[in-house]
Amino acid sequence: MATMKNTTWMLLFLILVGGLFGTLLGDILRALTPEGTVRNFFLRGLDFGVTPPFTLDLKILALTIGFTIKINILGIIGIFLGLFIYKQA
Repeated sequence: MATMKNTTWMLLFLILVGGLFGTLLGDILRALTPEGTVRNFFLRGLDFGVTPPFTLDLKILALTIGFTIKINILGIIGIFLGLFIYKQA
């Protein structure tokens, strides 16, 4: 079996994929689990970023810059899983 090269790009890719899968799993669990403490703990999200977005209007060109990161506990677990996979490769 071919081994993964331990590069910065591979690290960023695994962190991103881990976070995406964790957040996706959180969205699926939100739809399937009943209301309660466990659901609230695992699915409570943290949103941070630039809100409202910054807009630069030059009359001939308008540029809007902004970002928001939305993450929950399962997303963080997915990021750590991606880091673990990176370290094992």
